[in-house]
Amino acid sequence: MNDRPQIPGIILAGGLARRMGGGDKCLLPLGGQTLLQRAIAKARPQVTELLLNANGNHLRFTRSGLTVLSDEYPNFPGPLAGIHAGLQWLENHRPDHQWMASFASDTPFFPDNLVSELYQRALETEASLILARSGEQTHPIFGLWHRSLLPAVRDALRSDQTPRLQDWAREQKAESVTFEQTGYDPFFNINRPQDLYDAEALLPLTDRAR
Repeated sequence: MNDRPQIPGIILAGGLARRMGGGDKCLLPLGGQTLLQRAIAKARPQVTELLLNANGNHLRFTRSGLTVLSDEYPNFPGPLAGIHAGLQWLENHRPDHQWMASFASDTPFFPDNLVSELYQRALETEASLILARSGEQTHPIFGLWHRSLLPAVRDALRSDQTPRLQDWAREQKAESVTFEQTGYDPFFNINRPQDLYDAEALLPLTDRAR
């Protein structure tokens, strides 16, 4: 019997990448693969099916093979809009599934056991939101979201000013799981061109950690 929980996942790539100069940051190359390819390779084995949140013409992501969901709210309100797209898809297409996992598209070294560890924490608590943490920092884009959060996410996006994701998560009394930093931060994310060069230097370390 397969006791693996039915948890779909969504990779968030719907931002404007202003600090990178705009465009699709997730399509930038790192060590012979795009950031998106690396995110897919990390995320796909951890979930039962994988989605992509991105805005604009979906055809540019055809090669990914993923179902692409756009924000339902205009003007790029932030990652909470991507979470909303995923939870809305869950309600519409997988009404018997309870959880949705989320991943960033610009964080190529996230843990291979991310979802299993977050789910274990969910079983131990009554929290509806479990987030990843490393060192002293919480990483709210890497999370496990219960389907019951959809109305609260929708209300936040309909407010006059969409709250920052970390502030909103705190209001939901999110739990967290801390992942070790063994020579590098597994949640090192790429925001600026220099970060891409730094990530190249980390590749040998991440390869040895596998």
